[in-house]
Amino acid sequence: MSEAAPAQPLVLNIQYTKDLSFEVPNAPSIYTILRSAPQVNINLDVQVRKIEENQAVFEVILAARAEATLPKPEGTPNGAEEKPTVVFIADLSYAGIFTLNGVPENQQEPILLVECPRLLFPFARNILADITRDGGFPPVMLAPVDFVSLWQSRRAQLATPAANA
Repeated sequence: MSEAAPAQPLVLNIQYTKDLSFEVPNAPSIYTILRSAPQVNINLDVQVRKIEENQAVFEVILAARAEATLPKPEGTPNGAEEKPTVVFIADLSYAGIFTLNGVPENQQEPILLVECPRLLFPFARNILADITRDGGFPPVMLAPVDFVSLWQSRRAQLATPAANA
């Protein structure tokens, strides 16, 4: 008689590119004036939504935006209000469908906002590197992300407005 193995507490059912856009608004001229690697600003966000109300099945989205601009020319005063020239904009929403088995509701948030994006991150990182390289630029290589700190700072931001109200 064989017993069924206990269900894993976290199951990644599927992962996929939910949305991807890459834009070079100043092409083709940007390729003639770009002399060094652009300055790249990265924004990361994690979004979670429950898919089925009576089940612990969630869509977790790791949203990454990389916006590259030309470096400020030497000698430009810091207070100068010149708008930077955009080199490229890459937007990626990489998602996964996760099932939580037997995880108490009060323990779901750190799993969904820390562990799930940690599993998705390497794939999103590769897609962003590939799309920027394929766009004719040095690949954007996302540095490792501390999702625990990201989650904790989000919790602190959500708690602050309530304290000041």
